[in-house]
Amino acid sequence: MKIKDYIKIENAANISRNEVGRLGTAIIFIVGVMIYTGSRYSHIDQAYLLVAAAVIGAYMALNIGANDVANNVGPAVGSYALTMTGAIIIAATFEAGGAIIAGGDVVSTVKKGIIDPSNIPDKSTYVWVMMGALLGAAIWLNAATWIGAPVSTTHSIVGGVMGAGIAAAGWDVVNWDSMGKIALSWVVSPVTGGIIAAVFLYALKKLVFFKDDPLIAAKRVVPMMIGIMALAFTTYLALKGIKKIASVSFGEALLAGMVVAVVTYLIVRPLIARAIPKLTGDRDGVNRLFTVPLIISAAMLSFAHGANDVANSVGPLAGIFDVLTEGEGGVKVAIPLWIMVIGAIGISFGLALFGPKLIRTVGSEITELDRSRAFCIALAAAITVIIASQLGMPISST
Repeated sequence: MKIKDYIKIENAANISRNEVGRLGTAIIFIVGVMIYTGSRYSHIDQAYLLVAAAVIGAYMALNIGANDVANNVGPAVGSYALTMTGAIIIAATFEAGGAIIAGGDVVSTVKKGIIDPSNIPDKSTYVWVMMGALLGAAIWLNAATWIGAPVSTTHSIVGGVMGAGIAAAGWDVVNWDSMGKIALSWVVSPVTGGIIAAVFLYALKKLVFFKDDPLIAAKRVVPMMIGIMALAFTTYLALKGIKKIASVSFGEALLAGMVVAVVTYLIVRPLIARAIPKLTGDRDGVNRLFTVPLIISAAMLSFAHGANDVANSVGPLAGIFDVLTEGEGGVKVAIPLWIMVIGAIGISFGLALFGPKLIRTVGSEITELDRSRAFCIALAAAITVIIASQLGMPISST
């Protein structure tokens, strides 16, 4: 056998070992969840159902980390503002922080009124509906991650709840008005996000890149763009990321965003003025000015996602826990801390173990990115979510 054949075999073995290691780590996490839930709640009736639900919830959290979190850091990685390792560390930290610190302590287990729980015959059926919704969404996310397709956790769990509800109580259980809004968002949100990103990039081209001296133009324009980013992300976080800490109206969130935008502009302007003499007078030089804003945007998007979407994704598990511990399992239930921790840790593990594939897809395989383009994408995503939230349209950052 030739040396090159040995090398091929060794490379194949390394890939296999890596895959087994990732899968083994995921299994250890799920087994840990199973042991914890079984030992803590062994005294309740039908404890085996809660253990099964917790295992499915852990599996769901792993898949959220593997797929949905890529949206938050993909542009920063694709534009080389962040390394893959740096992106995973930032996303895992801020996702977990958002889920535990600011994650909603109450969640709609029937997800935006998709089904009416009063139409479900009994509590036992309700438990199976929520478990079916959670498992269906998790399997779909797993399949999508395997084929490299970035999809929405929010819409996946919506579909799971709808399908399980239909199976349990028929077509009339579904709120078709809510489903219509969600279906509309599948068209509206990507089109809106695309238009907003295109407008910002066009403005950058006209005001900076196509000028005779791009750096002089950037000295004036880039601080304003970063100020707009501060406005968007402050408003976004106030509306979507701190609901557990404080209830903030849109007007209050927008006012806070304006204040932060002005302060950010005043801080950033002299920093950029000092950085410009050290840069080359071309597009690459201007792009370097967006490195730090891109890193911050990845962190803020991850925190908001952890605070908002993670809580919704473990909502069915919270509903099952509420029913099995003699609750009512109504439209809204409290999320115990241990369930939020399962979501937070599961997402971090899923991202670290299986996330790089989707991060590369979002960051480099949809379109070629540099840092100015990635900046416009992150900004457009935040603005699109803000607009949709005020219109009452449930959309995903995906």
